[in-house]
Amino acid sequence: MTAPTRWQFRQVAGPFGLTEGPAWDGEALLFSNLPNSRILRYHPQTHKTETWRRGTRMANGLMLDRGGRRFACEAAGRCIACYHPDGARAVIADSFEGKRLNSPNDLAIDTEGRIWFSDPDYSSHWAEAIGPPELEHKSIYRLDPRSDGSWSIQRMTHDTARPNGLLVTPDLRTLYVAESDFQGDRQLRAYPILGDGTLGPCEVLHDFAPHRGIDGMCLDAECNLVAAAGWEKSGPGGMIYVFDPRGRILERHPTPCQRPTNCSWGGHDLRTLYLTSVCGRLYRIETGRKGWLIYP
Repeated sequence: MTAPTRWQFRQVAGPFGLTEGPAWDGEALLFSNLPNSRILRYHPQTHKTETWRRGTRMANGLMLDRGGRRFACEAAGRCIACYHPDGARAVIADSFEGKRLNSPNDLAIDTEGRIWFSDPDYSSHWAEAIGPPELEHKSIYRLDPRSDGSWSIQRMTHDTARPNGLLVTPDLRTLYVAESDFQGDRQLRAYPILGDGTLGPCEVLHDFAPHRGIDGMCLDAECNLVAAAGWEKSGPGGMIYVFDPRGRILERHPTPCQRPTNCSWGGHDLRTLYLTSVCGRLYRIETGRKGWLIYP
């Protein structure tokens, strides 16, 4: 077995301040710039970056559904929002059992159009922008679309302390969760999705403690997990890991940024990986792998 080719990271935009939520829209890459509450759009053909949307209430995770609608986790808005093509914004979830959400972080849309999202509590980081929490837990939720255009909300996890990045496999059998509690577990977890739609007990596929675990991740076409993790304080530093579906590490690639935040595929053939970072830079990597996205 030959060693994997060393990835070449090319900075294509930034620095802007913390960047997150990369999402390919078919022609360009959308990504969040949290401190400035805006979404930027990088065009690989022109190598230019423009502001796509302002006033996003510290939008973090972004994703597009099969219809090309843009969904965002607005941390300071404490909601999941949909940005329509005409510029309109619609809140599709902002509370659970009568209490405001904490600070939605990342989301995944499955092949049935359901939205799964993580809701940690980052009020200690951005107290003035987010405000105090109302919920006593930090959980994963699922939003199911109703026939009238509204969405139902269901709490899916009862064992997470700071859930971060998440993925649903194309066969709808597994939910992967990055549990990223700086004072507790820092794990890559796999939850079986049961026949009734609930989750079974998780399996810990990888334990990063005491180092920084996974922030964001994506799937390649072979259902391997490509994950951004690590920091400068301990361990091997900023890193992109490639895990197989059972959690075995296939590849490690040191990143030029100390704290990578998230990654997603792009390009006409989905063979380009984009990486965001705490340092506010956007990187582009030709990996030799082919990515998987529901849209486009």
